[in-house]
Amino acid sequence: MDDGTFTTISLADDSADRGSAALYPKQEDEFFIMNCDIDGDLENQAEMEEKTRLINQVLELQHTLEDLSARVDAVKEENLKLKSENQVLGQYIENLMSASSVFQTTDTKSKRK
Repeated sequence: MDDGTFTTISLADDSADRGSAALYPKQEDEFFIMNCDIDGDLENQAEMEEKTRLINQVLELQHTLEDLSARVDAVKEENLKLKSENQVLGQYIENLMSASSVFQTTDTKSKRK
């Protein structure tokens, strides 16, 4: 339509203002959503880092617990061995003492009579 005439659009036209006004908040909304996504990504990243840290801590504590449990089992086993050895040694010492005249009890009441 190149006939040399111009079409004028009034700036006071309500329909045009509503259209442009509707576009502007939409751009703001998109910007806000984009910022929320960035913030959300940062929050997600921080949350993931925290979860990873907690998981690593839990795994470390599990390994520590396994090590402590193994150590407790080894100590229990050693304790049982030592108890058994102590019983054998106790019985051996008791037998030696009963066989030796040095460790015989003296009955002082029978000597007085």
